[in-house]
Amino acid sequence: MSRYQLAQLNVARIKGPMDSPIMAEFVANLDRVNALAEQSPGYAWRLKTDEGNATSVSSPLGDDVIVNMSVWEDVAALNHYVYKTAHVEIMKRRKEWFETIREAYVVLWWVPRGQYPTVLDAVERLEHLRQHGPSERAFTFRQAFAAPDAALDAPAPFFGDVCPA
Repeated sequence: MSRYQLAQLNVARIKGPMDSPIMAEFVANLDRVNALAEQSPGYAWRLKTDEGNATSVSSPLGDDVIVNMSVWEDVAALNHYVYKTAHVEIMKRRKEWFETIREAYVVLWWVPRGQYPTVLDAVERLEHLRQHGPSERAFTFRQAFAAPDAALDAPAPFFGDVCPA
C-alpha cells in the first residue's frame, strides 16, 4: 500500500450567487453528488464545512469562485468517480452554472496518507500547473504521475481526455 494518497482541487466560476435561481439545480444536486463521492471506493476525505458542503468555503481566487477539494486512494479511484458514476450527469451540465475558465481548473497531486491539504496549498498547486504545465508537483488526468513511492518501473496512470463535459 502506498504511503501517499491523491489530492484533487477543482474550481468553478459561478454564474450567480449560490442562492440565485440560476444556481438552484446545481445546489439541489450537491448533497446527492457529495454522498456519492463519500460512498465511492477509494474515497478518503473532502473539504466541507460543518454543514457538509464546500460552497461556502472562502476562495482565495475570488468571491465568484467555488472550490471542491478531496483526497482519494489513487488516480484510478478518482477517475472512476468522476467519469463513471452519476457525477458525469452534473459535469455535462457545467455550462449552465459556471463560466468557462480558459486555464486549468483541475489539479491533482500526491499527499502523505492521512494528511489533508489546505485551500491555499491546493491553489498553489493549481497556479503551479497553470504556469509550468503537468509535473510531479501538480498534474492532470491526461498526464498523471505515479505516487512518489511507486515502483520505478511502474507506468504512470493514463486516462486520456475522457471528460464528457
